[in-house]
Amino acid sequence: MEELSERAKVCWKPGPSWARGETRHPALRQMHFTTLRSIAAAAVAIATIASAQTPIPPPDDVAAPPADAEKTASGLASKVLTPGKRTTHPAKTDLVTVHYTGWTTDGKMFDSSLSRGKPATFPLDKVIAGWTEGVQLMAAGEKRRLWIPEELAYKGKEGRPVGMLVFDVELISFKPAVPKETSADPTKAPEDVERAPADAKRTGSGLSYRILKPGTGTRHPEASDSVTVNYSGWQTNGKLFDSSYLQHQPATFRLNRVIAGWTEGMQLMVEGEKCRFWIPEALAYAGNGPVNGDLVFDIELIRIN
Repeated sequence: MEELSERAKVCWKPGPSWARGETRHPALRQMHFTTLRSIAAAAVAIATIASAQTPIPPPDDVAAPPADAEKTASGLASKVLTPGKRTTHPAKTDLVTVHYTGWTTDGKMFDSSLSRGKPATFPLDKVIAGWTEGVQLMAAGEKRRLWIPEELAYKGKEGRPVGMLVFDVELISFKPAVPKETSADPTKAPEDVERAPADAKRTGSGLSYRILKPGTGTRHPEASDSVTVNYSGWQTNGKLFDSSYLQHQPATFRLNRVIAGWTEGMQLMVEGEKCRFWIPEALAYAGNGPVNGDLVFDIELIRIN
């Protein structure tokens, strides 16, 4: 860029009157401005090329993880390069901010936030599986090298780096992702209807649940209590099989007269609370009801009667 600057100085040295735009002839004046525009365009093009990603040299152990690297059951290998400043780790769905560089095992760099001069921010569950798993091992401020086998990377996808990939990752910060707005239609199956997500709470019986909306009350119902609720229920394929919303009114019943998953789950709630429950078949109809298999319910506890 210094050479470019010197050339620019020469181009702009005072010269004859036509070079300074002082000519009275319109054709020569237009030629003068066209020349200047060409020089400016060339300068921009050279600057753009100069700003392209600068390759970052690969580490000495890029070809394979060393003997002292940690290995997980999935085959992911990693090594801490710089310890973190905290002890907490990001969750699978957290929004993380990182600096990183990635190489193939032959030492070729294919991506780097450092070369771009700007860290990257993204939801941790929206990247390749090796990243999702590996970054959850880290703490803020930590720098770690990851050796990600192909089955945890791009799995041979066309146009993507192939084989094992190696990343140096610095976890700058993380925070919970902003929850997606729920559908305005309470009978529409949620995105996680197929299985409970990793951050769902689980009881000893196998019931999983997540709070969708905090309650306003403090008292929990007992198994013998009568409750009034709004609810929708789906099979894990997303098929709706029951909903109070289709009846256009809440339902009222005693908790000891419903499936075991409801009896257990609703005792965890307070008035005004809305929860999603993933109920295993053993706590649902156990093969003897109107629907079989695991069931998913969104339930709002309106009141304890």
